[in-house]
Order: sequence, then structure tokens, then C-alpha cells
Amino acid sequence: MTWDWSAVGDFMPLFRDGLLVTLKALALGSSISFALGLVWALLMRAPTRWVRWPVGAVTEFVRNTPLLVQLFFLFYVLPEWNITFSALTTGVVAIGLHYSTYTMQVYRAGIEGVPAGQWEAATALNLPLRRTWTAVILPQAIRRVVPALGNYVISMLKDTPMLMAITVLEMLGEARLYSQEHFQFTEPLTVIGVAFILISCPASLLLRALERRLVR
Repeated sequence: MTWDWSAVGDFMPLFRDGLLVTLKALALGSSISFALGLVWALLMRAPTRWVRWPVGAVTEFVRNTPLLVQLFFLFYVLPEWNITFSALTTGVVAIGLHYSTYTMQVYRAGIEGVPAGQWEAATALNLPLRRTWTAVILPQAIRRVVPALGNYVISMLKDTPMLMAITVLEMLGEARLYSQEHFQFTEPLTVIGVAFILISCPASLLLRALERRLVR
């Protein structure tokens, strides 16, 4: 096997395009998962079971269904009901929805980890419920769960290649396209592997440092 540096040079413009799509999908998917996960967690604490049970059923279904199946459903089935999105939008929504069911559990753990005395103090001060959540409970809960949420960002990064299944040309999609056209697989796939390592490893180290800082 010989290494062809010219193939790497030819592939780099496609790699940059794929990298931008990957980072865009990651950023938007993470934002959806964090926001929607918090909504799920708050709804699961609703006083009525007629809210908790449907939310619990939906999140359990999504969490226990493969992401790839959800991608296919959103991309191929919804258009039959006249609901159509672009391939990238579909991928972002699928990743955000899928991982929101995991971030929900992280938020729930953070909320339950807030000492009972904080709730009692808010009650003693006669704080409105909204003020109790926004000023007392959520700031403490979110501070506790930031490292865990960051771990899911890395997981979402590693799942972005699945978007290739619905025609999104992220990094691996671009590598596959180049390889099929030029019959060169080693160079583009190696570049993609190195790119994932260069993104995920520094992110992991940053999360460890953040965790050490937050637990002080």
C-alpha cells in the first residue's frame, strides 16, 4: 500500500465542506437536545400524571429506538404526510430529538441532586414557583450536569456520520463520495479518522478540566 499525498490535497476542499456540515449539525443538534431535554425534565416533574405519563412514554420510545431508524422515518415517511424538510434539517432534528431523551435524564439527576434545604429556603422566602426554578434550582442543577452534557456532545459528534444515510454530505459522506469517484479509500478515510480524533480528544480534556473546576 502506498500513500498518495496528491489524493489528500485533492480531497481537502471536500473535507472542509464536510467539516462545516458536521460542525453545523453538531451545534444545532446539541442546542436542540439541551433545550428539549430540559423541557422533558421539567414536564416529568409536573404534578399531574396526565402530563408525566405521555412524556415518559414518548421519551422512552425515542430513547429505545435506533437513531438510524428515526432518521429514515423523518426523511422518508414524513414526506408522505406532506411534511418535508431538507436533509440537513432532518438530521439536526433527529439528533436533537434522540439525544434530548438522554439529556433529560442528566437534568433530572441534577435537579434531584439539589439539596432539599434549597427548596425549603425558597418556600420560606415565599418565592414564586417560577422564581424558585430560575433563580435557585436550575442554576445549581445545571452547574452540576455540565460535564455530563458535554459527554453527550462528543457522542453526537461520533453519530454525525449517520446523516450520510439520508444524503447529508458531512465528513464521512464527502470521503465516501471521493473514494467512489477516485477509487482511493485509504487517504480520505484516514483524514476523516484523524479529524474526529483532533476534535473529540481536546473536547474530552476540556470537559475533564471543566468537571474538576465545577466540583471545587
